[in-house]
Amino acid sequence: MDWFDGLLKPIMVVVAWIMVQFHSLFEAVGLDPAGGAAWSLSIVGLVIVIRILLIPLFFRQIKASRGMQLLAPEMQAIQKKYKGKTDPASREAMSRETMALYREHGTNPFASCLPILLQSPIFFALFRVLIELPNIASGKYPPIGPMSPELAAQAEAATIFGAPLSGTFMQAGSGPDAMAIRIVTVVLIIAMSATTFLTQRQLTMKNMPPAALQGPMAQQQKVLLYVLPLIFAFSGVNFPIGVLIYWTTTNLWSMGQQFYTIRRMPAPGSQAEIAMKERKARKSKSHGTIEEAAAPAVIIEEKPRGQREQPKRKDRNKPRPVVDDVKDKPVPPKDSDGPSTPTPGAPTKPKK
Repeated sequence: MDWFDGLLKPIMVVVAWIMVQFHSLFEAVGLDPAGGAAWSLSIVGLVIVIRILLIPLFFRQIKASRGMQLLAPEMQAIQKKYKGKTDPASREAMSRETMALYREHGTNPFASCLPILLQSPIFFALFRVLIELPNIASGKYPPIGPMSPELAAQAEAATIFGAPLSGTFMQAGSGPDAMAIRIVTVVLIIAMSATTFLTQRQLTMKNMPPAALQGPMAQQQKVLLYVLPLIFAFSGVNFPIGVLIYWTTTNLWSMGQQFYTIRRMPAPGSQAEIAMKERKARKSKSHGTIEEAAAPAVIIEEKPRGQREQPKRKDRNKPRPVVDDVKDKPVPPKDSDGPSTPTPGAPTKPKK
């Protein structure tokens, strides 16, 4: 065992243990333990476990990448300020202002690479486990954790579309399964490169404001957008099929995770934020229309209110005195049934 395997030994044991546990689970649910489906799904299970553990770092990566592009205009201002100044004092001042800018925005270039850097040891550990499966089965290589020679032989014999999981494009040879290895490898390399490109494009193009898509840093992101898939495409011919399954699955996971994050927490001023606001506006409008349609119309019938009958005094029923216009004296009313009744207070004539 060389020094590289010595460094990766603990991670190789963990990778082998997770794969064996998922293999036992799929065997318990009825899958063929020697079939390629059980071992391929075990690699998918390994991806799920690793990515769940890396969720906090993934959100930190999203935040760091967003912050790096949002502060691009300020970085350009600092670079313009010290352009052409090569003396040590100016370089030190430029570095000091750059670090202060990183602290102000809570980001740095290293944070955006954390998930990829932390996945690299797992990637290489899985690579070593799959490559050494034939040697473990034959006894030339010691067992890796629970990966015994019997399980290694079983995993070595497992195939997916006729290609063994440990097969590579460059070492396919001329055997009966050589064509199947090459076809499956090419398909997985295309899928891995395409998902890598779409993942990077989703992050840079849809979740960044227009101002952050200009300048040297944005140009570097665009270069990486096209260079990384090419790197994976050319290096993928040396990867075992199981490693290609791992990398394609983790890219699909990243796409789904980024889609959810960008949809719910878009960068300010980005196309994703504009789309989110439009969705909220449509949703609130539709909810308002539904509520208006569901609410019953309240009809208020205005009935004429009757006037309250005012109480009348008894004396109002009596006839009022008539005023004589000539003498300006009240004239007592005449009663048809009897003599006139003098008005109180009026002068009376003495009886004769």
